[in-house]
Amino acid sequence: MSKIKNVPKVTDNEKANLQRDAFELRAKWLYFLLDEARRAGADWKKIGYEAIRRCGLTQGEDFHKILSEISLTGFEKEFVDPEGNAIHTFEAERVTVTEDEFQVNFTYCPLLAAWQKLGCSDEEMAVLCDIAMNGDRGMASTFEEFDFQLGKTLAQGHSCCELKFKRRK
Repeated sequence: MSKIKNVPKVTDNEKANLQRDAFELRAKWLYFLLDEARRAGADWKKIGYEAIRRCGLTQGEDFHKILSEISLTGFEKEFVDPEGNAIHTFEAERVTVTEDEFQVNFTYCPLLAAWQKLGCSDEEMAVLCDIAMNGDRGMASTFEEFDFQLGKTLAQGHSCCELKFKRRK
């Protein structure tokens, strides 16, 4: 039996549901691409980590273009925009927002939901989740001003995914 609990609290938000569907499709693409790489005898994990990191690097470049100032509070406004993807789609909860630290917890993950629907094991989902988080690692690496730390995750059986950004001293 799976230890992963990933059930949305809000299901009647049309925009969030549309975005969740899009994220689930992306998660399926990732799964099937990596599964085909595995079947072909390739190092599917290495491919996954590197490809998703490259995607994160481009996302970081995009953030640099839209941020008027490079600060954690400025970044937070874009990363967890009240009208954006994260707040509703991932049922994001802001934990800390200061000039030195920004932490947001995601209490639902549509990518994880897709992998659950595909019948992935807890172990597979933990690896797929970590690969997907390499996008955030790559994105954050484009900022000299702060570091990214992934804490607990839903795929590890916790109640949320903890994403922490800290200003470099």
